[in-house]
Amino acid sequence: MEIIWYHPSQDPQVWLAGLRQRLPAAHIRHWQPGDAAAADYAIVRSPPPAMLAGRALRGVFAMGAGVDEILRQLRDQPQLLADEVPLFRLEDTGMARQMQEYATWCVLGWFRRFAEYRQQQQQAQWQPLPDRDRQTFTVGVMGTGVLGRSVLESLRQWGFPLRGWSRTPKAIAGVETFHGREQLEAFLSGCQVVIDLLPDTPDTRNLINHHFLHTLPRGAHFLNLARGAHVVETDLLAALDSGQLAAAALDVFQVEPLPATSPLWLHPQVTITPHNAAVTLPQEAMDYIASAILSLEQGQMPSGRVDRQRGY
Repeated sequence: MEIIWYHPSQDPQVWLAGLRQRLPAAHIRHWQPGDAAAADYAIVRSPPPAMLAGRALRGVFAMGAGVDEILRQLRDQPQLLADEVPLFRLEDTGMARQMQEYATWCVLGWFRRFAEYRQQQQQAQWQPLPDRDRQTFTVGVMGTGVLGRSVLESLRQWGFPLRGWSRTPKAIAGVETFHGREQLEAFLSGCQVVIDLLPDTPDTRNLINHHFLHTLPRGAHFLNLARGAHVVETDLLAALDSGQLAAAALDVFQVEPLPATSPLWLHPQVTITPHNAAVTLPQEAMDYIASAILSLEQGQMPSGRVDRQRGY
């Protein structure tokens, strides 16, 4: 079994050693330009087209929860990967817990008004603020796959009303669920916090625009843990400036790294992190990939396969 691996920035030795330990019968190599030798499986992040072109692969594994980079390449160059070759993404592998931590920190901070107290501290103001009503502090999660469900589960213990919105109907215990564009406004209209965990698809790009933000109750909060392509940033800034949004926490952006000239950096109601809300954990990722490859070798289809038409 021949396996090729490529990541533009991570240390190949960590991955190669770990994969060889888990798949001792396989020959695993770090793909580099000029390598045209045969391969059965590819493990990739931002692969150069030459890595995939012309290979009779039995499976491709993305080292992340999103596969939008690969799908964009396939839209431009569909010959890179035959339709029958399964493409897989990481569904959890330690990322769910990281998302839970980030989302819980934001929601509790907004509920307890910690950012507002921080601003008062900078002005030496001693002024208790009115408590928020937990029963009306509804938190909505957009995207109810593995990561979205895990975030909803982590918030359940705090007693907030929970909502979920997805492309198709989903039933989640203790969560009021909505689906499809026809139910989006109803979902938004009652949310004090909206958390974006949607995949990057043609339907979700620029979804979070002026109309979306003004469907929320005035003074709502927005957290983006998904993709920057979902947000019209000028509309987001306008909603923050007008008070329509009370605050936003952003881990992803239209352009990354976020340009130093972006007004988001200095906005007092914006919290920024550098696309690290949930990072790929090599050991957990290698456990999944090795197990999935062994399943494929035995004629079984593992979880995590991407529907290329849907984009996730």
